[in-house]
Amino acid sequence: MGKQWEIDGVAVTAHGIPDMTEGEARGYVAYVRERVPDPVARIGICPAEGGNVELRYETRHRKFERIRRITGYLVGTIDRWNNAKKAEERERVKHG
Repeated sequence: MGKQWEIDGVAVTAHGIPDMTEGEARGYVAYVRERVPDPVARIGICPAEGGNVELRYETRHRKFERIRRITGYLVGTIDRWNNAKKAEERERVKHG
């Protein structure tokens, strides 16, 4: 199985590297985070040729808010609209 750590919300597993320390694993977490724009969920560290390591990682998808153009306005949700504007949106012909 290998060594396992939970480092700043990232599940880290080192396979085939019995002498790896948690400090080294923290360094790899920082390395991946610097290069990957999405939040990192898991990192697997394995030995590679020439004394290097192979890093395999999974990311969490970022949540996003859908923005639509409705009646000339860019909006995310219509929950703050008054009843007349909500009715206007409901009665529109949807295209696409």
